[in-house]
Amino acid sequence: MADRIPSTLDRRTFLGAALATGATALVGAEVKAPATRLDLETATVDSLQAGLVAGRWTAVDLVKQHQARIRALDRSGLRLGAVLELNPEALAIAAALDSERRAGKVRGPLHGIPVLLKDNIDTADRMHTTAGSLALAEAPAPVRDAFLVARLRAAGAVVLGKTNLSEWANFRGNRSSSGWSGRGGQTRNPHALDRSPSGSSSGSAAAVAAAFCPVAVGTETDGSIVSPANACGIVGLKPTVGLVSRSGIIPISHTQDTAGPMARTVRDAALLLGVLAAPDPRDPAPADAHFEVDYTRFLVPNGLRGARLGVVKNLLGVHQRVDAVLRPALEILKAAGAELIEVELRSSAYDDAEYEVLLFEFKAGLEAYFAGRGGAVRDLAALMAFNEAHRKEELTHFGQEILAQAQAKGGLNDPAYRKALEACGQARRDITGLLQRHNLQALVAPTGGPAWLVDHVNGDSGSLSFSSPAAVAGCPHLTVPAGFAAGLPLGLSFVAGPWQEGTLLRLGHAFEQASRARRAPVFPATSAAPR
Repeated sequence: MADRIPSTLDRRTFLGAALATGATALVGAEVKAPATRLDLETATVDSLQAGLVAGRWTAVDLVKQHQARIRALDRSGLRLGAVLELNPEALAIAAALDSERRAGKVRGPLHGIPVLLKDNIDTADRMHTTAGSLALAEAPAPVRDAFLVARLRAAGAVVLGKTNLSEWANFRGNRSSSGWSGRGGQTRNPHALDRSPSGSSSGSAAAVAAAFCPVAVGTETDGSIVSPANACGIVGLKPTVGLVSRSGIIPISHTQDTAGPMARTVRDAALLLGVLAAPDPRDPAPADAHFEVDYTRFLVPNGLRGARLGVVKNLLGVHQRVDAVLRPALEILKAAGAELIEVELRSSAYDDAEYEVLLFEFKAGLEAYFAGRGGAVRDLAALMAFNEAHRKEELTHFGQEILAQAQAKGGLNDPAYRKALEACGQARRDITGLLQRHNLQALVAPTGGPAWLVDHVNGDSGSLSFSSPAAVAGCPHLTVPAGFAAGLPLGLSFVAGPWQEGTLLRLGHAFEQASRARRAPVFPATSAAPR
């Protein structure tokens, strides 16, 4: 039988057990794996779909095999801590999709493909949606799926479960540890178990890297897709804000939040984006939004030939090990026909204004979400009170200073908010102006530094990041595996102007095919272990 996840009727029992043991919601009997075995580490959406078409396996088989791998590596054994809970309805959904296939109905390339969702994305089913916080474990289930979840279900994807994350998408307190939540504990990096997976889409990135699913959905406000993708050695795409609906996602910032695909290949990310990106009446996109039906059409041969790319030179010379990976990556771009032009773009130019905007928008957005969700936690004050009442479970490693700062803010008509928001508008002008002045298709830079050691005393200690310019500007940002430093993955970032996801996918796919830099993790205890 499938993992039993508590229904609304016994959520109180579940919460008590979670508080007492720190356990995740992965409970229940084992599911016997099917006889046919796949190499899940190298599987792509296309290869899994080809097997479904040929009858070598079924959607039920795919669910069972991924569940078995999660149980072996996530619940026990290595205990990666990437998956919070499995969908108790996944096998039934897969069986129904198999019946449709036998009847001649195939909904598209994701028909029967397992997908994991970050646990800040609403699902109106027997699973929880908590943003990793025990404060929402007893809240009523969302009344409807997030728009992107409804799109996935309509496309035939099997929602396999929910992934762990940095609690409240890492917007709770100082000295936080990426990938830690009160509900799920600490997610580990599959490439070195003592290293951080980064965050806040920590579980989604680790799950894709560890082959717990072929693709997953993450969310980003600033770095939360691209940073864990960099740290875990996978592809991550943060779309233009507004391309993917935000309705049904626990918010931080309506001006920066977006969901996006996380995958092992650029093609799989493009396939998933084609389902996620669509207009939503509940979350109207900007007037200039451009949606594609099929993003795989951009994955053409020789996609780098003739491209003019701006290399962000101020991120060179920051980290010796990063440079040792970046410079060969730049040579690959040139060998594939790209022209490289050095440019400068300051990653930290908008930090103060961005943080001010996030505090205001977090308060307004989260309290609106609470009001629509129902339950005992109805505002930030109640959330902070819950955390204090459950200090051992929620506040052992770090505090809730950010919640307190947000609580002190006024409404979105506050002059301080409007001033900060205007300052952040300069970020888009900086990126688009730089692209136009040099006639560039995209900017390229190292996505970040190597994953740091998990540290529940001092918190995160990352050395390098290129996430902020695109995040504040609302522009698309793609990271693709570029190489390894001391056994730890590093990514190459491609950033373009609004609605240029197709351009980024074309460039990233061409780089991926030329570099072949990604490799499956072998789960060493530390990055110093033999590889």
